[in-house]
Amino acid sequence: MTTCTYLDTPIGRLLVARKPAGLCAILFEKDGDPAPPPPGWRYVDALEGDAVPQLTAYFAGTLRTFDLPLAPEGTPFQRKVWAALQAIPYGETISYAELARRIGRPNAVRAVGAANGQNPLPVVVPCHRVIGSDGSLTGYAGGLPVKEALLTLEGVRFTKPAVQASLF
Repeated sequence: MTTCTYLDTPIGRLLVARKPAGLCAILFEKDGDPAPPPPGWRYVDALEGDAVPQLTAYFAGTLRTFDLPLAPEGTPFQRKVWAALQAIPYGETISYAELARRIGRPNAVRAVGAANGQNPLPVVVPCHRVIGSDGSLTGYAGGLPVKEALLTLEGVRFTKPAVQASLF
């Protein structure tokens, strides 16, 4: 069974979900409204495990590395991309092309970008740390202002403006 709760953060109200095996989803607000729990999920006032305290510590600037059991659902390729995202250090960024190289698929930049965009555990699996090859902020499920806020929290300085341009 999937249980979920809301967490108020500097980037909005997140819906945080857990299965017995671990954290399985973090959903952003849409247009200022919190994501509703999908059918079959059970809302609880307090989520079991350390996800909420660790997310709270991250947003307070006192946690740099999450140590949580994760249970994201995805294809083997997506999971490979998501595993590579977890290796990007706090406060650092890489390009989509570099991410593709890191998983041994340098010609799969678009597929890597798509898998990055399907990450069910944003923030914890830091897809926000992937930027355009020219240093610009590009696409983010939570919106570019959220991506910029997360990177700013981590101390990243920007040389290029946020754009909805090519990922590559």
